[in-house]
Amino acid sequence: MNTKYKDLIDQTFVFPQEEFKTENNKLFWHDINLMDLIEQYGSPLKFTYLPKISENINKAKDWFKQSMKKHKYKGKYFYSYCTKSSHFKYVLDEALKNDIHIETSSAFDIDIVKNLKKEGKITNKNFVICNGFKRDQYIENIADLINSGHNNCIPIIDNYEELELLQGQIKKKFKVGIRIASEEEPKFEFYTSRLGIGYKNIVSFYEREIADDKKVELKMLHFFINTGIRDNAYYWNELLKCISVYISLKKVCPTLDSLNIGGGFPIKNSLAFEFDYQYMIDEIIYQINESCKDAEVDVPHIFTEFGSFTVGEASGAIYEVLYQKKQNDRERWNMINSSFITTLPDSWAINKRFIMLPINKWNYKYERVLLGGLTCDSDDYYNSEQHINAIYLPIYEKDRPLYIGFFNTGAYQETIGGFGGLQHCLVPHPKMILIDKDAEGNIVTKVFKEQQKSSELLSILGY
Repeated sequence: MNTKYKDLIDQTFVFPQEEFKTENNKLFWHDINLMDLIEQYGSPLKFTYLPKISENINKAKDWFKQSMKKHKYKGKYFYSYCTKSSHFKYVLDEALKNDIHIETSSAFDIDIVKNLKKEGKITNKNFVICNGFKRDQYIENIADLINSGHNNCIPIIDNYEELELLQGQIKKKFKVGIRIASEEEPKFEFYTSRLGIGYKNIVSFYEREIADDKKVELKMLHFFINTGIRDNAYYWNELLKCISVYISLKKVCPTLDSLNIGGGFPIKNSLAFEFDYQYMIDEIIYQINESCKDAEVDVPHIFTEFGSFTVGEASGAIYEVLYQKKQNDRERWNMINSSFITTLPDSWAINKRFIMLPINKWNYKYERVLLGGLTCDSDDYYNSEQHINAIYLPIYEKDRPLYIGFFNTGAYQETIGGFGGLQHCLVPHPKMILIDKDAEGNIVTKVFKEQQKSSELLSILGY
């Protein structure tokens, strides 16, 4: 009988996969023996595999290169990283090895840019695209960056007052973009995004506020939808509306030469995940190219802002199953040695799914379980996986520890969870390690941050 956990995976998915395989009933991720990590660093454990960041950046660059060549597209492509996905320096250091650009969303982001400029990681040639609602400190920091000579800093106008605020602080001619307030999906509680300026108002706004202002040069139209790039009628409808606005604006604004199509590439959240990235890029380039050709306007340079796609698949978390509670005749609760609320906040806040697999015991029989965190909060659980709204794991044994891993957790989880700060029920944040390769291609690891200590939390609390 095929009753072992490895049989379940083999029967349900194509396995092994690009990043996952097993040897001696232990899970390997990007050829890294995860049990070795546990033996060296313990658990709970957070980890980031830095080469994956560069890998995904260069995949996207290659996809756009192929599509632009196929359609004889005359514009250029610029890959930008959304810092809000993960602000950690090790992420920016790795990403910036690949000739990319930066998208910011708040005032302190600009301080990160300045820091990276001092180190030579960013130069005046890198585009810094400043998104978000801007007031006071953000405006001041953007102005300071432009006044210092960073002419490729492009603030994206989010509302009618921002242009005047920028003009009051910036002492030289500067470039701007305008963000389109896209319509949201029908299931949303509101019709139009709170960010940006309405489709119908953009051309008139340009003619009224920018066209005759010799200090301001409109360079970019910015488009982004909350649900990201998906092959559905909603996405294509919004994209075509965006292209239509670009064409109308280009006809009255000769300096406009760039279209920012935002981001939102999905990342793998299941062993059954499928997404044809090349097809989507191919179709986007085709639609822009043909529409501009029909309208007899020059095609724009294409900017993207990939955050989760850049960093999401580079990270994971490992927990130990401490104990199993049988609350009734059907439900078995596997209690982990950390908290989902603090370490994977998207799992409970927006019901986000991550790839979850056992690290060991693949040759054991499996059982259906629920996963519970350490806090005393009823929402601290994980209850759905790729196995049709159920979690199956190797059987729990008190004297033989079971370790489980959550993968592709690199975007947003640390900042939303409040890395280095207070944690719910004072459950400490896990140890974090970085994984890289040396010049010979060997795996090297180092501790980025030890697990939080009681003294750190008590200090924040004023004790």
